[in-house]
Amino acid sequence: MIDPVAHNRLAWDRQVELGNEWTVPVSAEVVERARAGDWSVVLIGHAPVPRDWFPDPLAGADVLCLASGGGQQGPVLAAAGARVTVFDNSPAQLRRDEEVAARDGLELRTVLGDMRDLSDFADARFDLVFHPVSNLFCPELAPVWRECARVLRPGGRLLAGFVNPDVFIFDYEALENRDELVVRHALPYSDLTHLDAAERERLFGPDHTLEYSHSLTEQLGGQLAAGFVLTGFAEAPHHADATARYLPGYYATRAVKPA
Repeated sequence: MIDPVAHNRLAWDRQVELGNEWTVPVSAEVVERARAGDWSVVLIGHAPVPRDWFPDPLAGADVLCLASGGGQQGPVLAAAGARVTVFDNSPAQLRRDEEVAARDGLELRTVLGDMRDLSDFADARFDLVFHPVSNLFCPELAPVWRECARVLRPGGRLLAGFVNPDVFIFDYEALENRDELVVRHALPYSDLTHLDAAERERLFGPDHTLEYSHSLTEQLGGQLAAGFVLTGFAEAPHHADATARYLPGYYATRAVKPA
């Protein structure tokens, strides 16, 4: 049996060592521009999130960057004046945020944990939960959305990015090696149920992340079931593979907890 939280914690620590693009902290210049009011962060792909998706003003807002370590979004939002807490499953990812905070004199808190359990935080603690593409590493989403609703204040916002589940139907080797879309997997997909241990290691290596497809019912319906009202939707191509030519690789939602 594999514990996905423990496995993915070690896997993301390893991604930091390998220099994965989502583990590379923002520069001091980006932080300085954010302090001057010139800031943006990404939720899906490389496209900046629309500014009107954020609370206005952002300065003084309590923000939870959920499963958002890596020294990227959290420091920028902190430099823009928000009171930021970064919550992530990877100690190495959280160290990236701490490094930026120390380098640039930012006030920023980091907390280690599983995105399904936000018991470190009181009810109605935050004005904004910023949750970039990361729930594909979590085996179930209903607890994530319930916890987001619990820790948000009435009128608070949840900005969430996630992978289009349809991209998981394709054969990985054909996509990576021949740039071909070959349908292989039924949905819902999980690395643990669709690949045996030997194939996972051959394709990805022994310490690669475990991923789950998650249906739109889990993603959108799950937010609605947790009590959110969806007020914004966006899509973007996958930034790194051939699926971008045929279908969106990412979706993003803006949701509000009713007052």
